[in-house]
Amino acid sequence: MSTDVVSISYQTLVSSPSSLEAPIEEAFGSHSRALGIILVKDLPPVYSIYRDRLLKLAYKFSHLDEDVREKYVDPGSIYSYGWSHGKEIMNGRPDTLKGSYYANPVVDVPDVNPAVKAAHPPIYGNNIWPGKNEIGVEGFEEAFKDLGRFVFDVGRQLAGACQPFVSKYLTDVSLSVPELISAQTAKARLLHYFPPSQNSPTTEDEPIDSWCGFHKDHSLLTGLCSAIFLREEAGMEPTVVPSPSPTTGLYIRTRGGDLTKVSIPPDCLAFQTGEALELVTAGKLRATPHCVRVGQTQVGAKISRETFALFMQPDTHQRISESDTFGSFSKKVLEEHYEEARVI
Repeated sequence: MSTDVVSISYQTLVSSPSSLEAPIEEAFGSHSRALGIILVKDLPPVYSIYRDRLLKLAYKFSHLDEDVREKYVDPGSIYSYGWSHGKEIMNGRPDTLKGSYYANPVVDVPDVNPAVKAAHPPIYGNNIWPGKNEIGVEGFEEAFKDLGRFVFDVGRQLAGACQPFVSKYLTDVSLSVPELISAQTAKARLLHYFPPSQNSPTTEDEPIDSWCGFHKDHSLLTGLCSAIFLREEAGMEPTVVPSPSPTTGLYIRTRGGDLTKVSIPPDCLAFQTGEALELVTAGKLRATPHCVRVGQTQVGAKISRETFALFMQPDTHQRISESDTFGSFSKKVLEEHYEEARVI
């Protein structure tokens, strides 16, 4: 099943955010058809430049020699900064289907109390960047920050437009969604989905979550770019190709439980709701369950998927439920997905 996603214009978001309450409620509300995701269209042309540049660098970084990639791994942050591959537990096993590069695109070194920073290394770590002369990924840091800051700025504007709607559901009416979003905790994830194994081609009955297991983000809002697909050719630069299958891509469960395939146009940004927003509204605005499917691909075709997500989050001290701050809640989430988190 495929459903049209609610969309709003960037120009309207900037010039008349108060006029967007109805489409925001349609996208993020509690009615059974709500997807929990919204598109922002008519973005400034520079967005497409930023997206194209960084997503191609995701492919290039993932194809560096392993010993080079390992220089940018950070076990001390529970692999929440720098390169991570095969460390996250999804569907009960290490996830080797994708590689990720994590960083805060807004703040390189979080400006927080040293004791707080030491207590939350996955949230308040320092960024790790490839060397400026690292062959193959020159310009990586600049490209990451350009796209990440663009998404963060649009997300903050969307959060402001959401306030009239969300305020009706907040358990603490003094809270403001834009003010809950902290630059100190912003976290972006650049993702490279490795091509499906040549030894086990996908079939019609493959699991829906064959490329990325069903999960919810633990952010307030998550910004998502449309993915690009790259075909790998021996001895040549990868080629941008269409989605390898009509069934390939992002799937979401509606508030009513229906499974829906969602397409994000290349010139749009998408934003979906996370568990922190669900908690500050006592479950009235629910997080968006989603996954990624490989889809049937041509035997022998080495096609990868590159995309980018930005998690917009509160500071660790922010109380988001009767029992949890964002810091304590995040620790529980990490413990579910990383064995290393269970010992800090």
